[in-house]
Parts: sequence; C-alpha cells; structure tokens
Amino acid sequence: MSQSTDAAPATADDVAPEVAEPVAAEPVAAEPVAAEPEAADPEAAPAPEPVSVTTEEQQSLDLDALPSGARGAVEAVLMVVEEPIDEVSLASALGLTTDRVGFVLAELAQEYDEQGRGFELRHVAGGWRIYSRTDYAPVVERFMLDGQTAKLTQAALETLAIVAYRQPVSRARVGAVRGVNVDAVMRTLVTRGLVEEAGTDPESGAVLYRTTTQFLQRLGLSSLDELPALAPFLPEVDALDELGLGGTA
Repeated sequence: MSQSTDAAPATADDVAPEVAEPVAAEPVAAEPVAAEPEAADPEAAPAPEPVSVTTEEQQSLDLDALPSGARGAVEAVLMVVEEPIDEVSLASALGLTTDRVGFVLAELAQEYDEQGRGFELRHVAGGWRIYSRTDYAPVVERFMLDGQTAKLTQAALETLAIVAYRQPVSRARVGAVRGVNVDAVMRTLVTRGLVEEAGTDPESGAVLYRTTTQFLQRLGLSSLDELPALAPFLPEVDALDELGLGGTA
C-alpha cells in the first residue's frame, strides 16, 4: 500500500514539468510580427504630390505679383535669349498657356512698332527675338566699329580672326599661328560669347573652337561665307601652314 501511494505523486511531479516546458515556447512565435513598419511606406508616398502642387501655385503667384505681370516676364526672357524662342518654350518656362504667351507677344510687337522704339520684336525661324530696328542700323554699326571693337585688345582681335578663318581649330594651332600662348585670350572670347567649343580633334583629342552665332550677328553677317577674303587680314596664315608652323594639336 505504501509503495503505491509513493508512486502516484512521483508520476504527477514528472508530468507537470513536461507540460510547462513546451508552453514557454509559444511567445517565441509572436516575435516575427515585425512586418508592421512596412505599412509606413505607403503613408510616405503621398508626400511628393502636395510639394509639386505647391510649387506650381507659387510660380503662378510670383508671376502675378511682378510689377508688369506676364508682359514683364515675357520681355525679361526675350532680353536674354541668344536665339529665337518659340511660344511653347516660353509658356513652359513661365507657367502660362501658349495662347496667353502668343497674345502677349503680339501685343508687345505692336506696342514697340507704334512707339517707334529702337528695337523690335520679330518672329523668325519659328521663334521670337528682340532685334535692333533696321532704321538704327547706322548707329549700331558705328558703335560696333568704334566702341565694341575697341574693347577687345589687338591680341583678342587677331585670335578671333584666326578662329573665324580656320575653324574648327584648337588653341595650340591658334597659338602656333600667333607665336604666343593664347589660353587667356581664348577664355576671354569664350566668356564674351564670340567663340565656343566645337568638339575635339579625332587625332590629338585637343578641344576645337569655332565662332558663335553672336559673332555673326555682331558683324551683321548671315553666314561665314560672307566673311571678307582672308588675304587682307591674315596674309601670314597660309604661309605658316606651308612651313608646317600651323600645328594640328
């Protein structure tokens, strides 16, 4: 009898810890519930939308707040473009409709004509640009010859002439023709918008330069074919080439 009663509690004690041990493993399965942060990603997505809307509204408000509104904005852009700009580009830059831009352009052109301003708004090559009025061509020509040209040093004028007649040409070749280093002068011509880069030499890899549209405009030319004959201005260039002093780098 005493042996059977002693065995009963021993069995109960042995079973209890066996049941309790697997119960402790249940909380471990709850740890992978870390997928909730992914829900925060869609919340951040709408953020860019109000930013773009705010920018467009701000541009519109700023334009209307200007002293002359759309008219002044169109004029400001026309004053800085180097080539004729079309109505679509103007509308895109200013946040206006093409119809609104077209109306403003026509209005400005008529206003300049009626007031007899020294400049006029022309529609050329599919775009719009402000030009000096042809009636004032003699005045502009005199300024260009007596004023603007004088602002360039003799070294700059010689360098510009070599580029004009030998383009596309590298700085090394120009320097060989002139017999001096022309790096500083070339930088000046590029800064003034008279010369620009035109790719690289396929053999030497040297940067090539050419004259710009502004160069032609300042000389009153339509193309380089209208440049005067080379001999009166640079009689020594061909001779240098024949002697092999022109260089190709």
